[in-house]
Amino acid sequence: MISITDNAAKKVLEIAAEEDLGGQGLRLRVIGGGCAGFNYDLYFEDTPTPMDEEFEDKGVKMYIDPLSYQYLDGTEIDYVESLHGAGFKFNNPNVTSTCGCGSSFSV
Repeated sequence: MISITDNAAKKVLEIAAEEDLGGQGLRLRVIGGGCAGFNYDLYFEDTPTPMDEEFEDKGVKMYIDPLSYQYLDGTEIDYVESLHGAGFKFNNPNVTSTCGCGSSFSV
């Protein structure tokens, strides 16, 4: 199961409205890269593939491929704003370590 906080849902819906992406879902992926091995990838997509896991939380549709889902199961997506910037934060219980800058992870 993947969940999204109120702040993150609000931001996703705000971006979708600004970019005229109504009806699209949020694609969540884990891709290889970064100094710790994996990076998160988010983008809007029209429709899921037949193999995708599909979730909807707080009005946000989310699509996750089976390979990525094994790394994302149980993750909560948040949106945070701080002095260092703003962005989506993944609270992922499967992560065993992250890189120094926090942009990549390993499991």
